Amino acid sequence: MDSLALLTEYSTGPALLDRALESVADEHWDAVPIADTWSLRQLLCHLADAEIVYADRIKRVLTEDNPTLRGWQPGEASRADMCQCRTPGNELIVVSAVRQQVTEMLQAQDVEVWQRTAVHDEDGPMTLETLLERITQHIPHHLTFVQTKRQALGI
Repeated sequence: MDSLALLTEYSTGPALLDRALESVADEHWDAVPIADTWSLRQLLCHLADAEIVYADRIKRVLTEDNPTLRGWQPGEASRADMCQCRTPGNELIVVSAVRQQVTEMLQAQDVEVWQRTAVHDEDGPMTLETLLERITQHIPHHLTFVQTKRQALGI
């Protein structure tokens, strides 16, 4: 995929998430209709947290020479006790604002920047383009789980 198409897909992620979560009633955010899965609130918190982590990684690749990127344990920040005080509306704002900021930064770069590299402490060397591909696919990956949860809740 060319960089412009990838950036366009990346920037549309929040709209996909908004549509998938529209009209979820308050009583459904913390329901766990499928055993051993996250609630919709926990899933949304996970997505917002991932956006912040990836934005930091992208900024580091833009500003540092071959930075080392640390692995991230996404389940920890999505525990119910870490999410209960977080409102879905604010989490959606975080996802949208972070993506908008990163999109604007990347639009201002020359095409060569997409091949800048980092070294992930678990996955090894990767380019900025690879980082962007990963976070771009993160929301669509989780939308299947949102749909499954909505069906199980009858919403």
